[in-house]
Amino acid sequence: MSTVIAQPVEARLVAAAPRMQSIPATLRYDRSDPFAVRMTFPAPATLENVEVCWTFSRELLAAGLHDQAGEGDVRVRPYGYDRTVLEFHAPQGTAIVHVRSGEIRRFLDATGDLVPVGLEHQHMDLDRELAELMRDAC
Repeated sequence: MSTVIAQPVEARLVAAAPRMQSIPATLRYDRSDPFAVRMTFPAPATLENVEVCWTFSRELLAAGLHDQAGEGDVRVRPYGYDRTVLEFHAPQGTAIVHVRSGEIRRFLDATGDLVPVGLEHQHMDLDRELAELMRDAC
């Protein structure tokens, strides 16, 4: 069984980089980092013309399907019948994208099959994480 899920999604750009209405993005989940989700946008969709990857919690993405979630750089909320809004706040500006809620649900279902919600701690390599923290502290 694969330890990584990468699912392409179509994101409809609402703000920032106005030259592009619809952009291909990728939602990614790695069992070795079980609490995190990554959403990557290709270079042509960004103001700096470089690929951009946002990392946020799987819990935030799931909560945002049903109600407004997030207070920091990433915020998620439902929009209409089958859309979810993701807001990405950075010093350079804010990007707002709409993604079909069904695509997000399928992605979250797949991540749940890989690492069930509530059992993320069983997939963490605490020794490796501690070693990285200690290395960075020196």
